[in-house]
Amino acid sequence: MIFCKNIVGEENVDDEKLEVCSELFMDVRSSEVNIALLNNKRLVELSTEYSNVDFSVGDIYLGRVNKLMPGLNAAFIDVGYRKDAFLHYLDLGSGFMTLKKFVRMGMTKNPNGLTNIKVEPDIDKRGKIADLLKVGEYVLVQIAKEPISSKGPRLTCEISIAGRNLVLLPFNNRISVSQKIKSSETRKRLRGWLESLVPKNFGVIVRTVAQDKPLAELDKELTSLLDKWKELYHQLSVVEPPNVVLGEMNRTTAFLRDMLNSSFHQIVVNDEDLFNEVKKFITEIAPEKTKIVKLYNDRTPIFDYYGIEKQIKTAFGRTVPMRSGAYIVIDHTEAGHVIDVNSGNRANSKNDQETNALEVNLIAAEEIARQLRLRDMGGIIVVDFIDVHSNESKKAIYEKMKECMANDRAKYHLTQLSRFCLMEITRQRVRPETDKKTAETCPCCNGTGKIQASINLTDEIENQLKYILKKNNVDKVVIKTHPFVEAYINKGVFKSMRKQWQKLYGCKIEVLPMMAYTYMEYHFFDEFDEELM
Repeated sequence: MIFCKNIVGEENVDDEKLEVCSELFMDVRSSEVNIALLNNKRLVELSTEYSNVDFSVGDIYLGRVNKLMPGLNAAFIDVGYRKDAFLHYLDLGSGFMTLKKFVRMGMTKNPNGLTNIKVEPDIDKRGKIADLLKVGEYVLVQIAKEPISSKGPRLTCEISIAGRNLVLLPFNNRISVSQKIKSSETRKRLRGWLESLVPKNFGVIVRTVAQDKPLAELDKELTSLLDKWKELYHQLSVVEPPNVVLGEMNRTTAFLRDMLNSSFHQIVVNDEDLFNEVKKFITEIAPEKTKIVKLYNDRTPIFDYYGIEKQIKTAFGRTVPMRSGAYIVIDHTEAGHVIDVNSGNRANSKNDQETNALEVNLIAAEEIARQLRLRDMGGIIVVDFIDVHSNESKKAIYEKMKECMANDRAKYHLTQLSRFCLMEITRQRVRPETDKKTAETCPCCNGTGKIQASINLTDEIENQLKYILKKNNVDKVVIKTHPFVEAYINKGVFKSMRKQWQKLYGCKIEVLPMMAYTYMEYHFFDEFDEELM
């Protein structure tokens, strides 16, 4: 059972009857929104949406060709980012000439661009980009990868507009059904329905969640996606290039659109505005799930209360511990990532070396699959498993890795273990890797290794408290500090240090533990959670 402390808007639900599987927590801060996905209480995905970052995978821009690179068979496109975006010839798409005509008609407000546009022949797969584009020309592009490191965004001209159940593909007459829908009868039914609904010169990808949806719901969503395409067409004559013509929804709602399924038990948000936005979105796409959206309004940070902060600190270090004393070491290079599996102090005297190594490797496969999702690691990953010799053991490790990565939303490829027990993994990279710094520089010594006597810390807090109270006219002060320091200040029922300060300075004082704080870090806040300086 799960209980959410100080939750607003929760309905009477019999938790005994609900299976605890997936939970989503959203931590809204001043400049970012952190989204944590937990499966059976274990953190499996962590995503951050920054309020000052405009680029998102799926955004559609009207860009300007800045430079052609015949040697790379590519072009650099100005889409308003500080670095030009990269567009390769192979990402133009077979219907590029039709797309060019569409853009030209849209910019000149030609009414025939939506209804009577003639489809042009497909481009040559082995053609040259200089034959299709020229410097200064406008081109409709979609963000395929966000800016990573020193590189600008990666673009595609194969435009798609994603919905909850369907993905609309303009200038493409293909209807594709998700391979995760295994039933041939269901696939045939969905394809038959959509063949009668989808207009000429449009294609559709049917997503997995659509398999049980009624025809009326799919028809409604298809109409909505076509309306977005019409909106895009009208924007072509209005926007000043380079500029966005159709924005993808923010990462928070896109995450919900792509991830929400029957296994979700609760979605907890600590901000009322986002709570209302999420609840409205859930009501539109899955009304039966509206009751699982809950507002968290306790003073303790949401990630601290649900133990997520502790999991982040454990999972994002260079060394990641696993059960039974085994651990993995993750190193990052410019070319890719290397993961080393170690048995540590784990040994079972009843088993031989081969069996022990196999057991550790199977545990590691589960943790590695989780780490790839959690850190959103992309590119080439090389895993150095503990040596096993039998082909049966190597096959068991490969199958375990394959099983654990089955729920990964990114495209990936695994190789069989080599004779040296190395596995190569390639994983789709669409945005920068999630990197959380877990090593802490001492706030007192700044890395020199020498600090003031820790016994003076409470005196320092008290002196700062006196200064705060003198400078600010407040009735209540909240001191947030490391849990060890908080426990020391609150120690004692009647003669705690906190109560002594409260009596001495005539002000209500509350001391709260913050797992994210370093050992000697502390800050003062008023009753409205505004920091006091």
